[in-house]
Amino acid sequence: MEKRRVVITGMGTINPLGHNLKDTWEAVKQGTCGIAPITLFDTSERKVSLAGEVKDFNPEEYLDKRETRKMDRFTQFALVAAKEAFADAAFDLEKVDRNRFGVIVSSGIGGMQTFQDECLKGAEKGYDRVTPHFIPMMIANMAAGRIAIEYGLHGMCNCVVTACAGATNAIGDAFRHIRDGYADAMVTGGAEASITTLGLGGFTTLQALNRTTDPMRASIPFDKERAGFVMGEGAGILILEEYEHAVARGAKIYCEIVGYGANCDAYHVTAPLEDGSVAAECLKLALKDGNVEAEDVDYINAHGTSTHLNDKGETKAIRAAFGAHADKLMVSSTKSMTGHLLGASGAVEGIITAMSICEDFVPATINYREPDPECDLDIVPNVGRKVTVNYAMSNSLGFGGHNATILLKKTEISK
Repeated sequence: MEKRRVVITGMGTINPLGHNLKDTWEAVKQGTCGIAPITLFDTSERKVSLAGEVKDFNPEEYLDKRETRKMDRFTQFALVAAKEAFADAAFDLEKVDRNRFGVIVSSGIGGMQTFQDECLKGAEKGYDRVTPHFIPMMIANMAAGRIAIEYGLHGMCNCVVTACAGATNAIGDAFRHIRDGYADAMVTGGAEASITTLGLGGFTTLQALNRTTDPMRASIPFDKERAGFVMGEGAGILILEEYEHAVARGAKIYCEIVGYGANCDAYHVTAPLEDGSVAAECLKLALKDGNVEAEDVDYINAHGTSTHLNDKGETKAIRAAFGAHADKLMVSSTKSMTGHLLGASGAVEGIITAMSICEDFVPATINYREPDPECDLDIVPNVGRKVTVNYAMSNSLGFGGHNATILLKKTEISK
């Protein structure tokens, strides 16, 4: 069967840089840092005090007041982003076959705040006194389920849980589901809200987080002084659509998804394979899937977490996959602006990558100061670039050894 073309026709996001796509993209172009002191709880006695929070968020401004009380924060984020994405895609759902319209939305952790709150309540008052909404608020698939319910989508509804690779896996799986003929349109992306006392504590004891109090030196991917990632939160939702289906209804097309790679280091539960060899194969899988030569790629939105092992290993992976062309690639990490949104990171970064192609602008890796010889790529330091972007990749790596890469291109590029 001939592979069908898949395009992006709608996008929505809420994240540390903004409550919508327009504000987020403007902040990205300006090189805005969304990292700041934590306001969700008191950190005066904590080792880590910074995060990329969604600022001034009131779910009742976007969603039904009664329903918001039955949702964890991550699900609220997902529905807010989905609402924007559907409006952006301008679907008339009465004219769409909803049996061929599905949902794949990731969350790395799910309802962390709900889990924490109800455990404390149970310990104090007895576990038979927890809210009856506890389980449906906590489980990671509820963002996907709630989106399907909200829009009456009867196609496959799924939740990918592959830690920080989850949203990129979700986008890739949704892409293939359309390309291979199982659906005409898919809602995809990821949502996360794990900046809680317990979530922060878990990553702190893992020695994974930067403990600085300076927001401008906290998330500094590829910088020699990097010392851990910064937690972020939010959601990114994309509407993917079969090309002819989109054209027939006169849809706006951002760009095309042409390739997807996914594999596993099979090495360690939290650490990436240091030589980057399997992550390199993942990049190659995406290129092969899209029938695209390495030399055609202009930009990679890197996983770039600001941890010593990730940034060093990802540099090796890119060099192994692209050879001499690695010296010509632009490779930046927008986690320098947003922090690490865990299971939502690949969705927000996928949206940013799509916008890079649409507007021919490559975001910077901000707050970069000290070059690291082990991270010797063109990381687009501090200032973004207005430059033609025909092909771009978004790369994600996750605990458990998960690797995922998507490959995007300008729709009008015929090659």
